[in-house]
Amino acid sequence: MDISPGPPRPSRPQPLPLDGVTVVAVEQAVAAPFATRQLADLGARVIKVERPDGGDFARGYDTSVRGLASHFVWANRGKESVALDLKDPRGRDVLDRLLAEADVFVQNLAHGAAERLGLDAAALCARHPRLVAADISGYGPDGPYAHKRAYDMLVQCEAGLVSVTGTAGQPVKAGIPAADIAAAMYAFSGVLAALLRRGTTGRGGPVEVSMFDALAEWMGHPLYHGMYGDGPPARTGLAHAVIAPYDAYPTADGTPVLLSVQNDREWRRLAGQVLGRPELADDPGWATNRARVRNRERTDAAVAEALAGLSADEAVERLERAGIACARLNDVGGLAEHPQLAARGRWREVGSPAGPLRTLLPPIGLPGGEPPRTGGVPALGEHTDALLGALGMTGERIAALRRDGVVA
Repeated sequence: MDISPGPPRPSRPQPLPLDGVTVVAVEQAVAAPFATRQLADLGARVIKVERPDGGDFARGYDTSVRGLASHFVWANRGKESVALDLKDPRGRDVLDRLLAEADVFVQNLAHGAAERLGLDAAALCARHPRLVAADISGYGPDGPYAHKRAYDMLVQCEAGLVSVTGTAGQPVKAGIPAADIAAAMYAFSGVLAALLRRGTTGRGGPVEVSMFDALAEWMGHPLYHGMYGDGPPARTGLAHAVIAPYDAYPTADGTPVLLSVQNDREWRRLAGQVLGRPELADDPGWATNRARVRNRERTDAAVAEALAGLSADEAVERLERAGIACARLNDVGGLAEHPQLAARGRWREVGSPAGPLRTLLPPIGLPGGEPPRTGGVPALGEHTDALLGALGMTGERIAALRRDGVVA
């Protein structure tokens, strides 16, 4: 009998990790929507529940993406939008029917609103033992700050991020919603961990994340430096509070180049191969990072003098040849056209109410190389009729709910 292997079978695409997982989200702004978008990217079906009278208020932040809001486009691709009035018993009944079939529920309503609606994680998990329910809040469910409004900038201030960002004379907030993103990513990983636990125990459970706790964790370096070192790190703009040289330096064509020397071996290479001053390698005033930080102005002046006579391309080439970490100071236009993104095929096109839009692939690469799911950006209530029909509602009943403003 011939037992030699036959021709290879055509490979089947691997399912995405969250294929078959249904997520229901009563979400707004950035933190919860960005968390659930990560779940959608990994294959989950995400049903976004919005208010009939305008929906997620992030839809109205701006009109920069062909009339759509940039935050909304970024955080909501790949979802189904259903518009429900949850204060009307008929709208709440629809949500309850969706939850009965859901694996995950995520909400970031204002403090106390979820509890009043019976949508807090503890209440939902008591009714649906297999459900993973995530509450995302500003400061947590209790404590003296629980009731405070928690916009991203305010949490950045309370968590101390603004105090270590900016220049010596001017603290500034981060240019991205750092508190929202931090909370979103911890909620995402918390939901994944809870789903993994459910796979072995059969039970879901609550996940609780606050923007403040998430950003406080991200403040670990300056927090420990301040508690146990010589006080909080100084605000130093693009420079580093405890490393030198580490900054942006002008070049002959006006494009700043950033460089970072992480240890004294790198300093010796920089001094000899880039600055053309090998004598600085072993000079006690320059040879150690402590000495260079103490003499930061002289250190920066020596680097600036050397790079001022080079174009940005020449400076980068020379620094890379010497094994010194460096980068150009890009703006968002430079990021949009970055050759690394283009070379690695990181862009995709998705649909939206405004037509096709470019979007970046999510950062997580999956075993086998299967592509993530990058669905379109939904219009408000785009999937309401289909979802209600799947629940067994007739067209006449759906029309009546729409007339009464219960759905949109």
